[in-house]
Parts: sequence; structure tokens; C-alpha cells
Amino acid sequence: MDATKQVEALVRGSDSVYTAEELDKRIRSGKRLRVKLGMDPTAPDLTLGHTVVLRKLRQFQDFGHKAVLIIGDYTARIGDPTGKSKTRPMLTEDDVKRNAETYFNQAGKVLDLSEENLEVRYNSEWLSRMDFADVIRLMSEMTVARLMERDTFAKRQAEGKEIYAHELLYPLMQARDSVAIESDVELGGTDQTFNNLCGRDLQRNAGQPPQIVLVMPILVGIDGTQKMSKSLGNYVAVTDAPSDMFGKIMRIPDEIMRNYFELLTDAEPAEIAKLTDPAQCNPRDTKEALARRIIAQYHDEAAAEAAAEEFKRVHGGSGGGGLPDDVPEVEIPASMLDGGKVVPLELITHVGFAKSNGEARRLVKQGGVKLNGETIKDVMAPIEVKTGDVVQRGKRQFAKLNV
Repeated sequence: MDATKQVEALVRGSDSVYTAEELDKRIRSGKRLRVKLGMDPTAPDLTLGHTVVLRKLRQFQDFGHKAVLIIGDYTARIGDPTGKSKTRPMLTEDDVKRNAETYFNQAGKVLDLSEENLEVRYNSEWLSRMDFADVIRLMSEMTVARLMERDTFAKRQAEGKEIYAHELLYPLMQARDSVAIESDVELGGTDQTFNNLCGRDLQRNAGQPPQIVLVMPILVGIDGTQKMSKSLGNYVAVTDAPSDMFGKIMRIPDEIMRNYFELLTDAEPAEIAKLTDPAQCNPRDTKEALARRIIAQYHDEAAAEAAAEEFKRVHGGSGGGGLPDDVPEVEIPASMLDGGKVVPLELITHVGFAKSNGEARRLVKQGGVKLNGETIKDVMAPIEVKTGDVVQRGKRQFAKLNV
């Protein structure tokens, strides 16, 4: 692909580029670009939100450039303060190692993992070697006023909330990564723009050409309102089972389907325009097409077809109505029972519908849990259960009880 078309394809779908002119010039130089993406292993699983930048990184690979994936095993110990209203707890080295182990395999669902096209680096390689004098020199490269331009810090300061000194180091540490690997391009979401631009500053100071910063939009969660996040429960994980992926995607509001097609698939603009036009395509059919494409990417075509058929059978639309074929059976021990009854709070966590009591309470409050089709309304009021009863969370999760 010639340089003009390559630049057009690379900036397509982006939120902003600093700058497109620099990107065009560097590509026309014929140099094989080093394209950086930093990921802090602060949680063990990647969501479709993470794949937005991973897919853009893969696009650079497909055009012949070298992807450099930075596993932020050192920066993760601080935790990126982006979007946080309070200081993050510092992760232990064991936490970071445990989370990092899963990142590479999950990123491999999107990236070309061959040594020729991917370089994987851990930023402890250079950050852990810095002594206190090195840290002072690093801090001398940027003013406090510049760091306080970051919206997170400015907002917390205006609200009188604490900002700890180590948090100010995070953008500098991430910027130091760009210097260490001599990055030509850095990718990130809109919440990373400040950090990525700091990389340009430090590269200039180091006598390197400043990296181009290509910023991708943040993927909205399946609730259609907030950023996709595991903590908010509005996510699709790349490791989700096909049936779970399908069910979650079928729940997204119609108005964000275009966004999902643009950021999560290779569909051409003309095709997306047709699929998301209610006058030409039924929204339900469009969501099914979207779900099939995404499942095929992270599993395969056969899994996508099976998930679609299962969804129709359980939820209707093609002779449906019924339970999935693979409803797990969960044993209810006698210790949970009192006169044949169980407390819903304990039941919901026991069957795996919630990881905490707080999450279980939220599910019940939202009317999201049923027993034999009847909505559970009181999380603490004991309910009678017997073998064969079915507990259901939303429209996708079921558990058959063995009392």
C-alpha cells in the first residue's frame, strides 16, 4: 500500500494524531517504524476495550512496521492515576507477575507474535536500574506546572483531594519507556494522551525525534454509557466463552453499534453504514452480525454459529424458549440450609453469579436474579430451594441446584 493510503488507513477510527503530517513524513521516509503500546498488568484479563489499540497495533504490523509491546511491570506498581479520584493501592511484585503472565497470551489473539514483527519488553529492564540520582534527573525534565496540566490531577487538586508525590512520577516513567526503546509511534486511548505526549517531550530532551502519538477512542461498555470496565461490570472479556460474548453483545444499545463495528471489526465504512441503518437492516440482525464477527475473531466461525443458535433457542426468535444445553449443576451443602431455605446473598455468591456480597446486593437491587423464573427481591430473606431448581442471572447465566 502506498504511503498516502497507508496513512489514511492508520488514522481511520482514531480520535486524534500528534501529528498526521509527521506520520505521513515518517512513513514516506521508508523507515520501518517502531510502534509502541504500553500495558500495565494491573488486572489479569483483557476486555474488548483493550483490543481497540491492539487492533490498531496489528494494523501497523500488517503494513510492515515493528510492534513494541511494553509490559509495564514496574509502572504497574504505582498504578496509572488516570481517571482516578483517589490514590491507587500499590501492587506487589507477585501481583504484577501473576497478571503479566496472562497478558501476552491474550494479546496474541490480536497481534502477530512472531519475533520478526513483535518485540516484547518489560519496563523494569530500565526503570529498576535507576538510582535515586537518576530519578532526580528524570524529574528535572518536566515542571510541576506541566504535570498539573493533567486533568486527573487538576480535578483532584480543585476538589481538595490528596495527590501523592509518587503519582507525579507515573507520566515521567511511561515517557521514559519511549526514550528507552526509541519509539517512532505510540498508541493509546484518549485517557493516555497526556502520558503519550510526555514521551515526545522526553525524547526531544534526549535528542531523539519525538514519537507520533496516535490516540484511539475509548470503547463504551455494553451499558452504552460508561467506559468498558470490569469494575463496572459492563465489559466483554477476550477470554469470555462464545455464548457469553454473544449474549453480552446482543444487549448493547442500538446507538453504539456503529462504534463497535468501527473499533472492533474490519468492516468497511460503506458496509457499516448499511448495517447500522434501520431502514436497510433490522437492528437485531445487525447485532447478531456484530456478535458473530467478534466471536469468530477470538474463537472461530463454528463457535460463532453455535453461540448464535444457542441464543435463539434460549431467548426466542427461531423457535426458542428454554434452558441452554450446558447449564452447570451446583451442589447446595446442608450447611447453607435452614429448614430447606437458603439466604439469597449466600446462594448468589455460591453459584458464582457474584464475586462479592456487594455485587450480589447490586444484582438483586437491579432485579437481575431469578429463581425458577421469579425475581428475587430481598437479598436477605430466606427462600426455599430444592433439587432441580434453576437460578438465573440476567438472560445468559443459569445454574441448576442439587440440594
